[in-house]
Amino acid sequence: MAVDGTMKEAGAETGEIMAEIEATGARLQHARSMISRRIIGQEGVVEATLIAILCGGHGLLVGAPGLAKTRLVETLGTVLGLVAHRIQFTPDLMPADILGAEVLETGADGTRAFRFIDGPIFCQLLMGDEINRASPRTQSALLQAMQEREVSVAGQRRLLPRPFHVLATQNPIEQEGTYPLPEAQLDRFLLQIDVDYPDRAAERDIILATTGVDEAEAEAVFDAGSLMAVQKLVRRLPVGEAVVEKILDLVRAARPGTPEAHPAVTQAVSWGPGPRAAQALMLAIRARALMQGRLVPGIEDVAALAKPVLIHRMALGFAARAEGQTLAALIDRLVEDITAHEAAA
Repeated sequence: MAVDGTMKEAGAETGEIMAEIEATGARLQHARSMISRRIIGQEGVVEATLIAILCGGHGLLVGAPGLAKTRLVETLGTVLGLVAHRIQFTPDLMPADILGAEVLETGADGTRAFRFIDGPIFCQLLMGDEINRASPRTQSALLQAMQEREVSVAGQRRLLPRPFHVLATQNPIEQEGTYPLPEAQLDRFLLQIDVDYPDRAAERDIILATTGVDEAEAEAVFDAGSLMAVQKLVRRLPVGEAVVEKILDLVRAARPGTPEAHPAVTQAVSWGPGPRAAQALMLAIRARALMQGRLVPGIEDVAALAKPVLIHRMALGFAARAEGQTLAALIDRLVEDITAHEAAA
């Protein structure tokens, strides 16, 4: 009887989670439809950005100017019900311009006291526009906030609002006057999201939708509390042992100088992903499954998210760059070789 009771409890719990997943999946689809009112022809970018947020992480949007990266972050702030701020990064931007500072104020009675004025980082969704234009000193101030969800100003720790997400943009074309992000900071981004040019049909829809008198508006679907509830649900999704092994196979094959390294990686890559990449991939496949209303993620989710998880956590050696090799093509090869056994089975 005890065994039967335990099985019934387990079945009830699975049914409860499944119902929650279906309801959340429907709500996420509604959120995507709201976003698509203002962001046309970038479905993959929208999905990847939502995945980063659902995992509680940060995203690095890489693309040429004019591809609606800023518009996307503004729309996400509205749809997800988050307080959103924007920082335009420039070489002369100082850490205090991001974090805030203490100012000396004189009261009506003549007394003086320091008062802390919040910087733009005190929000729930921060857009860092052209983050690689900031100096290393300013980048390091943002690094602490991204990792620890708090900042230190004048010797005092100040907690950031919950949830807290950074969506930073980077222009791959103009590299003069930029400071490449250090590897440690790149690793803080859960996903690198490449924003490509829209196809002809999408671009036609864009110019018709954005050059008229009226423009579509988005509406709130979530708020901070309900979004954090979804982030907790993501972590409750079960992941099969075979999928876990594929994640380990992929990440470990991408590390040069190790026994499990792929031969192509050994020849071309100078450094590879650490354990945080496996953690990111584990969370991201759950979020993707949830967005599609599935209880369990599969090998196809690992393949779909391998590139955005790994590409900013690896670096090609000089010889490989001189030969014209790319990380994107290398990761595609890794995914094909590692998932080939699954397809054959």
